[in-house]
Amino acid sequence: MTASTRTLGPRLPVPSGNFVVLDFEATCSNGTGPIEVPRGEMEIIEIGAIAVDPELNTLSEFARFIRPVRHTTLSAFATELTTITQADVDAAEDFKSVAAELALWAAENEISWWGSWGKYDRNQLTQDVRFHRVPDPLPQPHFNIKESFSERQGIKRRLGLGGAVKTAGLSFEGTAHRAISDTRNIARLLPWVLGTAALANPAGFSQADIEERVSKR
Repeated sequence: MTASTRTLGPRLPVPSGNFVVLDFEATCSNGTGPIEVPRGEMEIIEIGAIAVDPELNTLSEFARFIRPVRHTTLSAFATELTTITQADVDAAEDFKSVAAELALWAAENEISWWGSWGKYDRNQLTQDVRFHRVPDPLPQPHFNIKESFSERQGIKRRLGLGGAVKTAGLSFEGTAHRAISDTRNIARLLPWVLGTAALANPAGFSQADIEERVSKR
């Protein structure tokens, strides 16, 4: 079917009002170096967020590094994956301070819900909030945009962010696995999630594209 004749799936059932598209990067390791970071001890080291209105217009951006306290030295794997350097996080504020900034920014933009590419970001935020014993900076409902993209476009598989960008006929902008770059690319996909845009040929990509794992989500 063509883009003009394909039947779209259901829209994401979200509250009305402004919302946030968000991505986190976190401390991590791959089991091959001297620095090991267990999944339960990963910490957010970068936040990238974009406030969007119901017409999908960008209202504001929020980008911060965060200084980790559990594993203060980044693994070589984390730096290679994200391009975030030790100097970036050493010069950053701690999670408590940045979380308070994020909460204030969200309130100023009158956010009613937030979404991310997958459920990882919601789970990681919950983990950090509990560890640092601070209020959740985003208590609003969370929606899995990755899942909703597939459901809206009738794709059975859940695509990584890079694969979804390709499937929409776009080129990835910025640096993959950098929070603000990933967030900007998620925002570019919103017409295929919340609007009327339809993929011309969602099944016309190779299996490698479908199983693309650029995103860790």
